[in-house]
Amino acid sequence: MRKKRYSKRDLLKLSTAAIASGLFAKRVGAAALRPSSVTTALIEAARKEGKVVWYSGALDLAIAERFGKAFEAKYPGIAVRVERSGSERIYQRIGQEKQSGIHTVDVVNSADGAHFLEWKKNGWLAPYVPEDVADHLPAEYRDGDGTFAILTSWLTTIGYNTRLVKPVDAPKSFADLLDPKWKGKIVKAHPGFSGTILMTTFMLARELGWSYFEQLAQQRVLQVQSASDGPKKLILGERAVNADSSDYHIVIPKEQGQAVEIVYPTEGAPLVPVPSAIFQSAPNPSAARLFQSYLFSAEAQQMFTDVFGQHSFHKLVREKAGRTPLSAIRLLTCDPTEVAAKSEEIKARYSKIFGV
Repeated sequence: MRKKRYSKRDLLKLSTAAIASGLFAKRVGAAALRPSSVTTALIEAARKEGKVVWYSGALDLAIAERFGKAFEAKYPGIAVRVERSGSERIYQRIGQEKQSGIHTVDVVNSADGAHFLEWKKNGWLAPYVPEDVADHLPAEYRDGDGTFAILTSWLTTIGYNTRLVKPVDAPKSFADLLDPKWKGKIVKAHPGFSGTILMTTFMLARELGWSYFEQLAQQRVLQVQSASDGPKKLILGERAVNADSSDYHIVIPKEQGQAVEIVYPTEGAPLVPVPSAIFQSAPNPSAARLFQSYLFSAEAQQMFTDVFGQHSFHKLVREKAGRTPLSAIRLLTCDPTEVAAKSEEIKARYSKIFGV
């Protein structure tokens, strides 16, 4: 029998279907997906509340605040308070607040999809489907019960400083980072703090084995916490190579004239989807719903792509010319439920290997 050949577009669909199988396995009737529009009544109710509290475990503080300011300009009288930390820290904070009976968070995002599965199971998330989600977000990127949807996404790639590394000498794969010439020249983030790196570690351990990390640890790697910290070290020239750059942390600085370049590893670039949800106990429920609708609007989604170099699945959004499209990149994906099951094991094993 002749083996079927897949195009890059087919492979992208297969990869995203793998995400869907984990995040959105349970489907329900159409009634649960009934969209909610932005009405005058909703806007007025949100203005009476006066603010929305946004826990960002994935978006950088500068990005989250930029969206907050754009929302405030669009809806005067409603302030956006951003609480930014790593995905794992946000998850822990929300758990501690729940145990203490504290209700602060209105809207949340995280780079670890498993968090939303847990919150949904606990009954902590409020079903809400903005019109743009219902009309323009493919089903594989939204929860069948309407409790969360994929806000944005990015890839984990390799970055390098072009003043310190010539293109011909740059690593082409994750495995290339084991070359002795990179000893003392690599910076890398930690899965105990970053949801992006937790998912990436899971995928690379699956693809390359834990022996890969054991060998990488011998390279005198500079260990940082957040996935956003490594590219900063790269730009400053403190390290020549970043082992796990979120692609937008390299794409945007490069477009701004910084001496950095991106490498899409030959093994595949881990795809990191970022869900967003409203909490059932949100102290500002109307403002939360208005804000969630804004984040999924074509206006905001195009901003994710154009201004911040991330990837939107909104059907009306177009990728910026000159950038490498997702359909042209080999992707690695994972089932968030598997990551959740091995989360503590991954963190402990990684910490033991790198001694941090």
